[in-house]
Amino acid sequence: MLIGSPKEIKNHEYRVGLTPESAKELVMQGHEVWIETEAGCGIDATDEQYVAAGAKIVDGPDAIFAECEMVVKVKEPQAVERKKLREGQILYTYLHLAPDPEQTKDLVDSGVTAIAYETVTGPRGQLPLLKPMSQVAGRMSVQAGATALEKAHGGRGVLLGGVPGVMPGKVVVIGGGVVGFNAAQMAVGLGADVTILDRDPEVLEKVGTHFEARASTRFSNAANLHDAVCNADLVIGAVLIPGAAAPKLVTRDMLKDMQKGAVLVDVAIDQGGCFETSKPTTHADPTYVVDDIVHYCVANMPGAVARTSTYALNNVTLPHALRIARMGWKDALAADPHLAEGLNVHKGEVTYEAVASELGYDYRPVAELTR
Repeated sequence: MLIGSPKEIKNHEYRVGLTPESAKELVMQGHEVWIETEAGCGIDATDEQYVAAGAKIVDGPDAIFAECEMVVKVKEPQAVERKKLREGQILYTYLHLAPDPEQTKDLVDSGVTAIAYETVTGPRGQLPLLKPMSQVAGRMSVQAGATALEKAHGGRGVLLGGVPGVMPGKVVVIGGGVVGFNAAQMAVGLGADVTILDRDPEVLEKVGTHFEARASTRFSNAANLHDAVCNADLVIGAVLIPGAAAPKLVTRDMLKDMQKGAVLVDVAIDQGGCFETSKPTTHADPTYVVDDIVHYCVANMPGAVARTSTYALNNVTLPHALRIARMGWKDALAADPHLAEGLNVHKGEVTYEAVASELGYDYRPVAELTR
């Protein structure tokens, strides 16, 4: 199979779909790999390294989109890239379609076969292709929040760890999954006063056992959520409903009860955000203020630590890429029901139920396509 990886063009996105090591694995299994020139520069991977791995370097993205049978990316294709997609082509990347009707329409219209990293499942219901980026984003959320809390960035001027004789900052993490767990780890490590909210008693038990007295847990109902958020210096939104838009848990009305200069970091922004006042921002302009509350809503947080993120991502995406390249998408999905969960769009039809429900498309089960 002819496989291509273009340079990412989203604002301040430095990751790349294939590392030189991944390209070599594909080449060793008999596939041809094309890499756009300087696609790996954000992770310090040179064109020469890709050539040494057996890949071909091509100028610009056009040849990749026009000729490659499978396009491997990191972020969802931007509007200019979506115009280049074609029927019969496999797109393998993060998509996050539920809150993005324009992208969904373009993918449907293109006829492409789009496999989304974030909806591929694991044997115990986990999301293994999303997990490493959730780990990165969770850890980065506390770094970003700590910076936004500085007075020069509009925050309250609170040091999360405090100092002797001064109370530490209060961090509230909404959601105890992978993002929330990693955010709590970082906040606890800094010495902050940490509270984790979730609606699943088993999750609360797990995080409570892990952190013991170093963090508090609370059941996430309306009253507890309001109380925790309004007393927080930093709130991390770490809510995920696989493939669907995130629920709006912190409303605009709640902002007026929060402390002036408090910070909201919405890690769920890729799925529409879990704060009512959230809107996507970029690494170039990461924050904005609503009702005296600082919002950090960067939609590609892991892109800022591109080398770590790319290698962590390739560790989990490459095995499926190898399987798709060897077997073709149809046989690969038929052989692996967990990979089949990743198919979101195929030949003009939406094949992921949560996306179809959210955006009003007819739903076509993957099983009907792989018989």
